[in-house]
Amino acid sequence: MAKVRHESAWYPLEPGETVLDGLLRQGVHVPHACRAGACQSCLMRATSGAVPEAAQVGLKDTLKARGYFLACACRPQAGTALEVAGASELRVPARIVDLESLSGDVVAVRLEVEAPFDYRAGQYVTVVREDGLARSYSLASLPREDRLELHVRLVPGGAMSGWFARDVRPGERVHVQGPAGDCFYVPGQPEAPLLLAGTGTGLAPLYGIVRDALEAGHTGPIHLFHGALEPRGLYLVDALRALAARHPNLHYRPLVLAGGDGDVEEGPLEARILASLPKRPVGWRAFLCGNPEAVLSLRKKLFLTGFSLKDIHADAFLPSTPRAGPVAGAA
Repeated sequence: MAKVRHESAWYPLEPGETVLDGLLRQGVHVPHACRAGACQSCLMRATSGAVPEAAQVGLKDTLKARGYFLACACRPQAGTALEVAGASELRVPARIVDLESLSGDVVAVRLEVEAPFDYRAGQYVTVVREDGLARSYSLASLPREDRLELHVRLVPGGAMSGWFARDVRPGERVHVQGPAGDCFYVPGQPEAPLLLAGTGTGLAPLYGIVRDALEAGHTGPIHLFHGALEPRGLYLVDALRALAARHPNLHYRPLVLAGGDGDVEEGPLEARILASLPKRPVGWRAFLCGNPEAVLSLRKKLFLTGFSLKDIHADAFLPSTPRAGPVAGAA
């Protein structure tokens, strides 16, 4: 049986149990959200003991070197002992300064950070509430702007989104951890065609990426697709149409599965994207965000059409997941 020491107390882990599940099972609070190793909200630091390699997959080399690991992916070997600490040193204090409704179920949350915060448009951060509740959101803002902007979908029964919808007032304090993610524009090859595709609040990082590319002087065609089930699921339509009117190389296409009209196309997002591509999309770069199944499916099909994998940048959105029950074999 492995064991973990956290804040001067030792906690036994069941066979095959992760550090996150073991600590939560025994009443220790650890910030977490997706439980899939994607959002990085459960980052912890090993102060003593060996960290399994799988617990550091996807982390920056600088974090690995300092002993950081993903608690949700860390399964210490039987008979080993691991001493851990939280990730408070990675968090920057911030203040919520503004909330704006963008649609019936999407709100823009704008924050001012109280320390330098370097990021690239399109990356994501983890917002940590004073009580430790943590959720990850993509950045729709640009680094030159004074505020971080997040687009939060209001989920029925959602702990964090419900808090934003009902209780938050300007001046509320939180902490921001990050940034993370590889879905951002890199200057160079300004003539390369760009494909940006997202569903729901997957538009948030794409909104930052497209503005970042245009400000960097990108001259190649930029095709931005945003999909939703019905028209009310779309947002920033007017702002993006205005942006496209100012930049002839930007082609914005909002799509819905049902309820389309003369201004909004109707049809499956993936099919419309694939139909719009040339037979040999050589030199294209793609940025995909949103529903994980849709992102993975489109990523595979773009590769099969001729996209290079190194030119497909994707961050899938994973919902927060409640703590699972006892692991197999646990009492």
